[in-house]
Amino acid sequence: MHAFVYLASQSPRRRQLLDQLGVRHELLLPAPDEDAEALEAEVRGELPADYVQRVTRNKLVAARERLKARGLPAAPVLCSDTTVALGRRILGKPVDAAHALATLQALSGRSHRVLTAVGVHDGRRSRFALSLSSVRFAEIPVEVLSHYVASGEPFGKAGAYAIQSSLAGWIARIAGSYSGIMGLPLYETTQLLRQARVRF
Repeated sequence: MHAFVYLASQSPRRRQLLDQLGVRHELLLPAPDEDAEALEAEVRGELPADYVQRVTRNKLVAARERLKARGLPAAPVLCSDTTVALGRRILGKPVDAAHALATLQALSGRSHRVLTAVGVHDGRRSRFALSLSSVRFAEIPVEVLSHYVASGEPFGKAGAYAIQSSLAGWIARIAGSYSGIMGLPLYETTQLLRQARVRF
Protein backbone atom coordinates (compact mmCIF):
# COMPACT_ATOMS: atom_id res chain seq x y z
CA MET A 1 0.00 0.00 0.00
CA HIS A 2 1.11 3.55 -0.73
CA ALA A 3 0.94 6.07 2.10
CA PHE A 4 0.55 9.13 -0.14
CA VAL A 5 0.25 10.37 -3.72
CA TYR A 6 1.94 13.12 -5.67
CA LEU A 7 -0.57 15.71 -6.90
CA ALA A 8 0.68 17.35 -10.08
CA SER A 9 -1.73 20.30 -9.93
CA GLN A 10 -1.59 23.87 -8.70
CA SER A 11 -5.33 23.88 -7.98
CA PRO A 12 -6.18 24.48 -4.31
CA ARG A 13 -9.59 22.93 -5.04
CA ARG A 14 -7.99 19.60 -5.96
CA ARG A 15 -5.98 19.66 -2.75
CA GLN A 16 -9.16 20.36 -0.80
CA LEU A 17 -10.96 17.46 -2.48
CA LEU A 18 -8.12 15.03 -1.75
CA ASP A 19 -8.21 16.21 1.88
CA GLN A 20 -11.93 15.45 1.86
CA LEU A 21 -11.15 11.86 0.82
CA GLY A 22 -8.48 11.60 3.50
CA VAL A 23 -5.71 11.03 0.95
CA ARG A 24 -2.26 12.26 1.94
CA HIS A 25 -0.62 14.13 -0.90
CA GLU A 26 2.53 16.02 -1.79
CA LEU A 27 2.62 18.63 -4.54
CA LEU A 28 4.65 17.84 -7.65
CA LEU A 29 4.58 21.18 -9.45
CA PRO A 30 6.33 22.26 -12.64
CA ALA A 31 9.69 23.97 -12.34
CA PRO A 32 9.86 27.64 -13.41
CA ASP A 33 11.47 26.61 -16.71
CA GLU A 34 8.67 24.17 -17.59
CA ASP A 35 5.99 25.44 -19.96
CA ALA A 36 3.03 23.81 -18.21
CA GLU A 37 0.50 25.96 -20.09
CA ALA A 38 1.72 24.49 -23.40
CA LEU A 39 0.30 21.12 -22.35
CA GLU A 40 -3.19 22.68 -22.48
CA ALA A 41 -2.87 23.99 -26.04
CA GLU A 42 -5.94 23.20 -28.14
CA VAL A 43 -5.80 21.28 -31.40
CA ARG A 44 -8.06 22.62 -34.12
CA GLY A 45 -11.21 20.52 -34.52
CA GLU A 46 -10.55 18.41 -31.43
CA LEU A 47 -13.66 17.41 -29.48
CA PRO A 48 -13.84 18.46 -25.81
CA ALA A 49 -13.67 14.87 -24.46
CA ASP A 50 -10.65 14.07 -26.62
CA TYR A 51 -9.01 17.34 -25.61
CA VAL A 52 -9.38 16.92 -21.84
CA GLN A 53 -8.18 13.31 -21.96
CA ARG A 54 -5.16 14.17 -24.13
CA VAL A 55 -4.17 17.04 -21.84
CA THR A 56 -4.45 14.78 -18.78
CA ARG A 57 -2.30 12.10 -20.41
CA ASN A 58 0.32 14.72 -21.32
CA LYS A 59 0.27 16.16 -17.79
CA LEU A 60 0.80 12.70 -16.32
CA VAL A 61 3.77 11.99 -18.60
CA ALA A 62 5.32 15.36 -17.69
CA ALA A 63 4.75 14.73 -13.97
CA ARG A 64 6.34 11.28 -14.12
CA GLU A 65 9.40 12.76 -15.84
CA ARG A 66 9.50 15.49 -13.17
CA LEU A 67 9.38 12.89 -10.40
CA LYS A 68 12.21 10.90 -11.93
CA ALA A 69 14.36 13.98 -12.60
CA ARG A 70 14.02 15.18 -9.01
CA GLY A 71 14.90 11.81 -7.50
CA LEU A 72 11.94 11.88 -5.14
CA PRO A 73 10.64 8.81 -3.27
CA ALA A 74 8.42 6.54 -5.34
CA ALA A 75 4.64 7.02 -4.97
CA PRO A 76 1.65 7.16 -7.31
CA VAL A 77 1.18 10.36 -9.33
CA LEU A 78 -2.24 11.95 -9.86
CA CYS A 79 -3.12 14.48 -12.58
CA SER A 80 -6.38 16.01 -13.67
CA ASP A 81 -7.71 18.49 -16.19
CA THR A 82 -11.10 20.17 -16.47
CA THR A 83 -12.67 21.82 -19.47
CA VAL A 84 -15.99 23.51 -20.14
CA ALA A 85 -17.77 22.85 -23.41
CA LEU A 86 -20.64 24.61 -25.15
CA GLY A 87 -21.58 22.11 -27.83
CA ARG A 88 -18.31 21.23 -29.59
CA ARG A 89 -16.71 24.52 -28.50
CA ILE A 90 -14.07 24.38 -25.76
CA LEU A 91 -14.23 27.30 -23.34
CA GLY A 92 -10.78 27.53 -21.83
CA LYS A 93 -9.25 29.86 -19.28
CA PRO A 94 -9.91 33.51 -20.14
CA VAL A 95 -6.94 35.55 -21.31
CA ASP A 96 -8.33 38.90 -20.13
CA ALA A 97 -11.44 40.58 -18.69
CA ALA A 98 -13.15 40.98 -22.07
CA HIS A 99 -12.65 37.29 -22.84
CA ALA A 100 -13.97 36.32 -19.40
CA LEU A 101 -17.09 38.45 -19.84
CA ALA A 102 -17.75 37.08 -23.34
CA THR A 103 -17.39 33.50 -22.05
CA LEU A 104 -19.80 34.07 -19.19
CA GLN A 105 -22.32 35.79 -21.48
CA ALA A 106 -22.18 32.73 -23.76
CA LEU A 107 -23.00 30.50 -20.76
CA SER A 108 -25.79 32.70 -19.40
CA GLY A 109 -29.24 31.16 -19.85
CA ARG A 110 -27.86 27.96 -21.36
CA SER A 111 -26.68 24.48 -20.42
CA HIS A 112 -23.06 23.48 -20.86
CA ARG A 113 -20.91 20.45 -20.11
CA VAL A 114 -18.03 20.21 -17.67
CA LEU A 115 -15.56 17.43 -18.44
CA THR A 116 -12.86 16.38 -15.99
CA ALA A 117 -10.32 13.68 -16.79
CA VAL A 118 -8.21 12.05 -14.07
CA GLY A 119 -5.05 10.02 -14.48
CA VAL A 120 -3.07 8.02 -11.92
CA HIS A 121 0.26 6.26 -12.48
CA ASP A 122 1.14 3.72 -9.80
CA GLY A 123 4.74 3.10 -10.83
CA ARG A 124 3.83 0.33 -13.27
CA ARG A 125 0.81 1.47 -15.26
CA SER A 126 -1.37 4.49 -15.89
CA ARG A 127 -5.14 4.45 -15.46
CA PHE A 128 -7.61 7.12 -16.55
CA ALA A 129 -11.23 8.08 -15.98
CA LEU A 130 -13.54 10.75 -17.39
CA SER A 131 -16.34 12.55 -15.54
CA LEU A 132 -19.03 14.34 -17.54
CA SER A 133 -21.49 16.76 -15.94
CA SER A 134 -24.07 19.25 -17.15
CA VAL A 135 -24.64 22.72 -15.69
CA ARG A 136 -27.43 25.14 -16.55
CA PHE A 137 -27.16 28.83 -15.75
CA ALA A 138 -30.19 31.05 -15.48
CA GLU A 139 -30.07 34.33 -17.40
CA ILE A 140 -27.45 36.40 -15.57
CA PRO A 141 -27.63 40.22 -15.68
CA VAL A 142 -24.59 41.78 -17.30
CA GLU A 143 -23.90 43.90 -14.21
CA VAL A 144 -23.61 40.69 -12.15
CA LEU A 145 -21.18 39.24 -14.67
CA SER A 146 -19.15 42.45 -14.82
CA HIS A 147 -18.86 42.51 -11.02
CA TYR A 148 -17.80 38.85 -11.04
CA VAL A 149 -15.11 39.49 -13.67
CA ALA A 150 -13.86 42.54 -11.71
CA SER A 151 -13.43 40.28 -8.65
CA GLY A 152 -10.72 38.33 -10.52
CA GLU A 153 -12.49 35.03 -9.85
CA PRO A 154 -12.75 33.90 -13.52
CA PHE A 155 -9.03 33.88 -14.20
CA GLY A 156 -7.21 30.55 -14.28
CA LYS A 157 -10.53 28.68 -14.56
CA ALA A 158 -11.95 26.86 -17.56
CA GLY A 159 -15.23 28.47 -18.57
CA ALA A 160 -14.31 31.57 -16.54
CA TYR A 161 -16.15 30.50 -13.38
CA ALA A 162 -15.90 28.35 -10.26
CA ILE A 163 -18.95 26.45 -9.05
CA GLN A 164 -18.05 27.18 -5.42
CA SER A 165 -18.04 30.94 -6.05
CA SER A 166 -20.80 33.54 -5.83
CA LEU A 167 -21.91 32.69 -9.37
CA ALA A 168 -23.35 29.45 -7.94
CA GLY A 169 -26.40 31.52 -7.03
CA TRP A 170 -27.26 31.63 -10.73
CA ILE A 171 -26.92 27.89 -11.39
CA ALA A 172 -30.42 26.51 -11.98
CA ARG A 173 -29.53 22.84 -12.42
CA ILE A 174 -26.64 20.40 -12.18
CA ALA A 175 -26.51 16.82 -13.44
CA GLY A 176 -23.44 14.73 -12.73
CA SER A 177 -20.59 15.22 -10.28
CA TYR A 178 -20.32 18.39 -8.19
CA SER A 179 -16.71 17.51 -7.28
CA GLY A 180 -16.00 16.84 -10.96
CA ILE A 181 -17.22 20.34 -11.79
CA MET A 182 -14.90 21.64 -9.05
CA GLY A 183 -11.99 19.88 -10.74
CA LEU A 184 -11.58 16.38 -9.26
CA PRO A 185 -14.47 13.87 -9.46
CA LEU A 186 -14.30 12.03 -6.14
CA TYR A 187 -15.95 8.79 -7.27
CA GLU A 188 -13.65 8.26 -10.27
CA THR A 189 -10.62 9.41 -8.28
CA THR A 190 -11.39 7.00 -5.45
CA GLN A 191 -11.64 4.08 -7.88
CA LEU A 192 -8.32 4.95 -9.54
CA LEU A 193 -6.53 5.40 -6.20
CA ARG A 194 -7.89 2.09 -4.90
CA GLN A 195 -6.59 0.35 -8.02
CA ALA A 196 -3.22 2.03 -7.43
CA ARG A 197 -3.28 0.68 -3.85
CA VAL A 198 -3.23 4.07 -2.14
CA ARG A 199 -4.07 4.08 1.56
CA PHE A 200 -7.08 6.18 2.64
